[in-house]
Amino acid sequence: MMSSPLIGEFAPDFTCSAIRGDGEIIDSFNLRAHVEGKYTLLFFYPLDFTFVCPSELIALNKRMDSLRALNTEVVTISGDSHFTHNAWRNTPLRSGGIGSVSFIMASDLEGTILASYGLRASSNNSYYTAGTAMRGTFVIDKDFIVRHQSVNDEPIGRNIDEFIRVVEALKFFEEHGQVCPAGWNRGDPGMVSTPSGVADYLSTHSENL
Repeated sequence: MMSSPLIGEFAPDFTCSAIRGDGEIIDSFNLRAHVEGKYTLLFFYPLDFTFVCPSELIALNKRMDSLRALNTEVVTISGDSHFTHNAWRNTPLRSGGIGSVSFIMASDLEGTILASYGLRASSNNSYYTAGTAMRGTFVIDKDFIVRHQSVNDEPIGRNIDEFIRVVEALKFFEEHGQVCPAGWNRGDPGMVSTPSGVADYLSTHSENL
């Protein structure tokens, strides 16, 4: 079960072992130092060498160019060791591996990072193994503030394109000062957050909501 939402709070910082996208093992990876001045997609998943997880990480890797174009760093994290991450990276897709993904894979063997984000599964959950990472996602802005968080139950894979849309919406708001209505996508108009702005938007766009 998640703890209180982290929206609007500083993201819990952490230092841990990790493996870089080029395969280099890092004994002391620090999140905040790594993402300084950038947006962050922090992507928790239960375990290496499992079922839904490889499909998510492969999908994530295929969208790295889009995320980098948005000045976004990607960090994935589970309770596996960095050595297990490395073995999974070196396992072909046809054998259940993920291949040479180009993002950071962080290790939380003690479960302290999972706990700080409210994502350490309890024994009450019928799908997750107790102590593993829940399928949680956080979008963190350039000031290290959490602006989005979501959690899927273990059997339900995530839509990576939605997180790209969230970053695009955040950037639009920061650049234009307008909020993003339901179903907003890049290129769509925003809404001025006043009573008249809502009325103007709905008078033109309500049929498409």
